[in-house]
Parts: sequence; C-alpha cells; structure tokens
Amino acid sequence: MSKQQSSGRNIQWTRVLKKLSPYTIQKGFRYLKHYGPKEFWIRLHERFEPEEVPYGPWYDAYVPDEKTLEKQRTHQFAYAPQISVAVPAYQTPTEFLKQMIDSLMEQTYSNWELCIANASPDNEEMQRVLADYAARDPRVRFCNLKENLGIAENTNRAFDMAKGEFLGLLDHDDLLAPNALYEIVNILQDHPEADAVYTDEDKVTTELDEHFQPHLKPDFNLDLLRSNNYICHFFVARRSVVEQVGGFRKEFDGAQDYDFIFRCTEEAREVVHVPEILYHWRTHKASTADNPASKMYAFEAGKRAIEAHLERTKTPGTVSHTQDLGFYRVQYPVQGQPLVSVIIPNKDEKETLETCLESLKKHTNYKNFEIIIVENNSTTDEIFQYYKELAKDPQIHLLRWKKEFNYSAINNFGAAHAQGEYLLFLNNDIKVITPEWMDEMLGVCQRPEVGAVGVKLIYPDNTIQHAGCVVGMGGIAGHMFVDMPAERTGYLHKASLLQDMSAVTAACMMMKKEAFDRAGGFTQELAVAFNDVDLCLKVRKAGYLIVYDPYAKLYHMESKTRGAEDSKEKVRRFQTEIEYMRCHWLNILKNGDPYYNKNLSLTKWNYSLKPLPGMETKEKKTAGGDHA
Repeated sequence: MSKQQSSGRNIQWTRVLKKLSPYTIQKGFRYLKHYGPKEFWIRLHERFEPEEVPYGPWYDAYVPDEKTLEKQRTHQFAYAPQISVAVPAYQTPTEFLKQMIDSLMEQTYSNWELCIANASPDNEEMQRVLADYAARDPRVRFCNLKENLGIAENTNRAFDMAKGEFLGLLDHDDLLAPNALYEIVNILQDHPEADAVYTDEDKVTTELDEHFQPHLKPDFNLDLLRSNNYICHFFVARRSVVEQVGGFRKEFDGAQDYDFIFRCTEEAREVVHVPEILYHWRTHKASTADNPASKMYAFEAGKRAIEAHLERTKTPGTVSHTQDLGFYRVQYPVQGQPLVSVIIPNKDEKETLETCLESLKKHTNYKNFEIIIVENNSTTDEIFQYYKELAKDPQIHLLRWKKEFNYSAINNFGAAHAQGEYLLFLNNDIKVITPEWMDEMLGVCQRPEVGAVGVKLIYPDNTIQHAGCVVGMGGIAGHMFVDMPAERTGYLHKASLLQDMSAVTAACMMMKKEAFDRAGGFTQELAVAFNDVDLCLKVRKAGYLIVYDPYAKLYHMESKTRGAEDSKEKVRRFQTEIEYMRCHWLNILKNGDPYYNKNLSLTKWNYSLKPLPGMETKEKKTAGGDHA
C-alpha cells in the first residue's frame, strides 16, 4: 500500500493573503493567544495547505442540475410525510430572512411548512417580510412573540406551531439546498423506523459567493457525537420523539441543539444519515461558525450536554474541553481490576521483543495484566536464551507454535490460553508512549456496547502509522492519516477524537474475550493480510462497537519500507486473501464504510474529496485554487 505523502506540504500563502482583512487579523491574534505559538503554527498549516481537490469546483460539479431538480418536483413518493421546518428568528437582517425563506420555496419536495417564531415584535421590516411571504404561500407561517425568550424557548414556540410528522431545525440566517427535503423523504422510504435523520453541510460566505469547509459526516457515530456535535445541521426528528423528549431546554442555551440531538438519538429507534450536502451554514462576524472563541458559554453548555447524556445513559465518564473548542474528551474510568491478557507473537527479534516488554512493564500504570508470548519458529540461540530469562517472570507465559506462520492461527492459539476477560493483541515492535494507555483502552472497552478498542500508532519519526481503518480504502481497507505529522489533528480533528470506526489494526487492539469468542476469533484463511479488519467486522456484526482511541498513543517501530509481497507464493496468497474479503464482505465494500462518507476519496488517507466526473477541466483551470 503506497503511503500518502501530501500531509507535510507547505502553507499556500496566496490563500492566506486572500483571506487577510482587519477582522481576520484580529481573529488570528485571538487564536494565537488561545493556542500558543507552536499549536497556532500547526493549525495554520492545516488550515492553509493546498487542497488536493479544491472544494469550489467540486461543489459546482456536485450540485444537482435543473433537469434533476425538475424530475424530483414531479416524483410521487409512496410515503410523503409533512415536514415542519422550525426557525427561531431574532433581529434577522431582511436579506438573510428572505434568502432563508426562498430556500424553502425552492424545495423540490412540496409537503412542508415553515414555522417561524419571530422574537423581534418591534422590527417592522421583519414583520413586513414575514407577512408578505405568508400571504403568498400558506406553507409559510409565523407567530410574533411578545419578547425574545432566548433561542431554546423561541424554537419551542416554533415547534408548538408545527403540524408535520417530522420537525426540522433551521437557523434564521442559513439555507437549505433545493433538494434537502426530497433527499430526506427519499431515505425514509427505506427506513420506516427512522426517528431522526441528519445530512451533511458546508459553510457559505455572507454574500453567498463562496462555499467552503464541507462537513462530510459518517453514519450515526455515538463516540464521535460524544466528542463533538458532528450531527449539527440539518437535523430532522419525528414529531412523536420531539414530544417525548420535550423540545429544547433553555439551561443549555448556546448548545441547545447538541442537548436536543442527544435526547432525540437516545430515544430514536433508528438514526439515519443522508450523505449529501443539503445545508449551508452562513458565516459572518457574529456567527459561531466563523468565530468559535467568541462564545465560551456555548462550549460550557456543550460539555454539560454530554454530561447530562452520560448520566441519562448511566455511563460513568468525565468530560473535558480539548484545545479545539467545541471538541470534547470523555474519559471512561476503569471499573474494578479485570485481568488483561497481552498476546504477543514473536519470531527471533530478541532486541525488538526486549524493548517492547521493558516499555510495557516499566511504563504501564495498569498492573493487572499477563503477557502471553507465542513463539513462532524462531531459529537463533539468542532468542531461546532470552526466553529462558523470561520464563522466570510469573507474569509472562511462553507458548510454542509449531506449525507454519499464520498470524490468525497464532493469535487464536494465544487467546485460547488467555486467562483475562480482555485480550490485548500487541505486535512485538510496539513501544509505550503514554503510561495510562492500558487504563484508557480498558475504560472504553468495558462499556457494554464496545467490542474492541484501537489506538493511535506513531512511527519513530513522529508521523502517524494508524488512526483507525476505513473499509474500501485502497481497495479492501487502509489506515487513516498515514504519514501525517503526529502533532496534527487532521480533517475536523478526526485523528485526535475518540470515535467509532469499522475496524482498527491488531498491532495494538484490546477486545472483550466474550466479543472475540462470539465472533469466532481470527479467520485462519487470512494468514497474513486483513485478518484484523475481518475480525472487527465480525465483532460489529455481533452487535458491538469498534472504537478508535487517540488518547492511547504508542510507537510502532515498524519500518516504513517493509519488504514487498514479491514472491509468486506471497502474491498468490495476498490475492486469495483479497478474494476472501471481497466474497465475505461484499456488502460493505459495495455500499461503502458506514463510518466514512461516500464523497471522500478511497485512494487518499487524509479525508480528501473524491473527484467528481466533469470537474477535471475545471480543476486544470483552477490548479492550486484558492477555495478555503
């Protein structure tokens, strides 16, 4: 698998200069003060390095043409529920208000109503605009509140007006794409139990002349939601669920939608994601979309929303802010002192194994673990001499595998002799960085819904080797953020956020013994490649989550220039293993990894956009384009 070499590129200074204004300079100083010089420089690089596929031309090629929209307008759905779009409006600039309402009038799906709670009763211009639209189209409805009750209560007043089977949330200065409601109703046809639906989004300038920062989301991801309100816009919930959870709560003003989304998704029979950019979040100087540091109270409210969610779900955990405001860390405490069985296959490599074991024993805070070394066809006297020394340690158990090399069979053999409730599969070339790594993994793995936990693995040159796996990447599966400098956080900070994924590498993976047994262990037909991906997919099929935990960081001393699969026998075996994955996991390979967005590349490891047909010529014209 070739490595992605694009992550260390330099800042594109033309884009920085284009963005310069008194406001952005002031904003830059605020961020410098918040992050400090070193972190600020890292984030400046991330923000302004050239995009592999610039979003501007991509978006132009992406939006549906008039022919597609016209076809949608005439489409008859078997199930056509009314969607009430709730808008709390307060001192909305007239131009923004009109554009927001126009974005509803242009919807290709017609069974909607717009419910606007106007909290600016003295604003005559707003009153005129609202009355004019309501007179033109009975689907546009508004009520005048006596006073501004705050965003939560204003939204609840809009909810009170709603008659639809589903309720959607729209900010007073934002826009829906013309096909937004159509796409939501379209996905409901196949998901009759969907009680909550959300879409992708992007940001748009005040003048609507530039779309930027697309947020291309995964399907429902509990751990990512506990790390950040990634669902955000556009969110639609079944009316019965909204009534059940009781609407917005004013004590969470600033993060009222985050709290609301948690409560709706907790009660929903199914949460469905539409992987299309259907919501445009307008940024201007007063907007949190553009100026996160301006609303610290909102981030505190977000933290409390997560804490309230953990309490409702009876999940012990401590929530803290990360350096990136609006992104959070949940730490799950270890319950009791269960035994962890660390399984390390080894062939020769005396020094490598010694370094691994020393770092494991000296630098691991959690103490209740056993080490199972599965000796696999070593030949050197040196290693057998070392095994004799290790045999004196009661914490270490030596097993001997006498058959030919088979990674899956060797680990299954080790697991069969393990005494622990938790299995920790570990390569012999792993070195501990953070002493609390095992506590961190165990706290997450003990949660009833979690089957396995993977970690952030770093090469000795401080670049990332593994930050979770995406199925379909590079053909069958691949690691994310390979070769990116380890201090960077990546696309929407994903390299540094606790989140659910379809798979993680078994170079360092903790798994419940119970989940391992239910999945039937490693598949022995996969002797070398993809066995960890296959095991993770089997564990997910058994109903568990696979979690990527970036707070457990370890060095993987593996060389970046490992030998190629070059002998005929190796190539044949590799092809057989690819064929196995294609046969057994056709569904996910065909439909896409649910924890990765279909609009993202399967050949780049850094969440780059997947180029669209018809944009090639545009790309050439805008090579090194200036879209943020």
